[in-house]
Amino acid sequence: MLRQLLRPSAPLPLQPGPVLAPAALGLALTLLAAPGCRAVPALPPVLAPLPLHWPTSAPPPLQPAQPVLWVSLGPRLGPAPGAVAKAAPLVLQAAAGELVLTDADGQRLSGPSVRLRWREVPLAEPFQLARTVLGPFASFESAEQAATAWRELGVSPVIAHPAEWEVWAPGATQAPAGLQARQVEQLFSQRLVLTSGEPGAAGAALKGPLRITAPGGLRWEGGVFQGPFRLASNAYGGWSLIEEVPLERYLLGVVPHEIGAGSPPAALAAQAVLARTWSLRNMHRYTTDGYHLCADTQCQVYADPRQAGAAVRAAIQATRGQVLTWQGAPIHAVYHATNGGMAAGFEEVWSGAPLPYLKAAPDGPPAFNARFAVPLAAASLPALLAGGGSAYGAYHPRFRWQRLMTTAQVQQALATARLPVGTPLKLRVLERGPSGRVLALAIEGSEGRQVLRRDAIRRTFRQLPSTLFELKAEGAGRWRFNGGGFGHGAGLSQAGAIDLAGRGWTLPQLLIRYYPGTQLQPLEALGQGL
Repeated sequence: MLRQLLRPSAPLPLQPGPVLAPAALGLALTLLAAPGCRAVPALPPVLAPLPLHWPTSAPPPLQPAQPVLWVSLGPRLGPAPGAVAKAAPLVLQAAAGELVLTDADGQRLSGPSVRLRWREVPLAEPFQLARTVLGPFASFESAEQAATAWRELGVSPVIAHPAEWEVWAPGATQAPAGLQARQVEQLFSQRLVLTSGEPGAAGAALKGPLRITAPGGLRWEGGVFQGPFRLASNAYGGWSLIEEVPLERYLLGVVPHEIGAGSPPAALAAQAVLARTWSLRNMHRYTTDGYHLCADTQCQVYADPRQAGAAVRAAIQATRGQVLTWQGAPIHAVYHATNGGMAAGFEEVWSGAPLPYLKAAPDGPPAFNARFAVPLAAASLPALLAGGGSAYGAYHPRFRWQRLMTTAQVQQALATARLPVGTPLKLRVLERGPSGRVLALAIEGSEGRQVLRRDAIRRTFRQLPSTLFELKAEGAGRWRFNGGGFGHGAGLSQAGAIDLAGRGWTLPQLLIRYYPGTQLQPLEALGQGL
């Protein structure tokens, strides 16, 4: 009886520094002491996998009636290990009046500003982490595809963003086919905490999460935010400042910073719908860290909501609660600055199955579209990049661009991405997608060869505004990129939307052009579709 109950359903990998699963041990002791149970030799205990990261609490699910997002204004707060003594304090400043900070034990600090000090405190017992890591990946979308491959093998991974996107699973987990993994093990004897002590004073450690209210607003990174807020531990041993912000107020901090407050009303309305839809579709991005979304370009730029003028507020109000859907669920409402006259399909940007509403297509009037029909012929690409001025949004400064890269620049970019090839000798486009974008770029060097695919091209060569380019060698150790567009190219082109809205296009016309087959629906109609 005992052997059958304690036998794991599948072999568990042994981890360094094994931790006994308390429930399994309790069951074993109970069974051994049970009356009438025949004594058997003691068995090795069932081992629980070591944790993957520092403990965090997942953000709450969104309520369709009144969705509130947890957005990280400061995702990586705290000094590096060993640098605490010289670290500047964390200062929280009220924009007006006072703010109030309360820790989990009820300790309360208040005033026009609150100054917190960093301190490392010893742990009662060493804390050990062990994980198998895939990545880094150029985007959340690519990390999510790798996580899906692991899930199909019965593994339960998490997606993390310590510096770049990674996918984590318990130590000694086998990587999915075609992906390489590395093992990470860490042992900690101290933990970073916040205290209210003055310089040189001990100060009691504050127990997180710390709740912050600021009726007059909190000043942060040059902006003022309403809150409420929380300071909470993140997955990497530091802290994060998180604002709990209602969805419609969140849009006030996104729309003007993403498309520009002076855009035509229909373009502003389209941006409001897309920003609302995108946030709902992507609210799981930072679950590992204990919040829904970040405030930078890894999500949507979220900055000072006070910069939302009357036109932005009118666009948000006019579309209040409306989201763009496919088969009753929010779409992956990606957008970008300019597509260079040619929209990209989802599968051209990120690995994974195509999405029916994100297709490659020329983005111009009928004559332009007929000339540059997809799949774009190889012979048509030079003509597109040499001109294309009749495309929508051609006024954008990066509608067309050129970049020159040298051997040293290529080598440095590859070294930063941990993809060394020695001295780069040759760059060659291996594959293009229907829109003409580069899907695979080979770099051959004196000590090896690397092939960059899709979003990894721009992640590695950050000088390139897009992957819609021609590549030409210009003598020894020099390569010229002639390109078009700024961003990934899938979904709405902000420059195109501004152009079309200026020509009289309406919100429904803009949405159906850039996301064919989708429907505009009220949030309440989705119910459990969130």
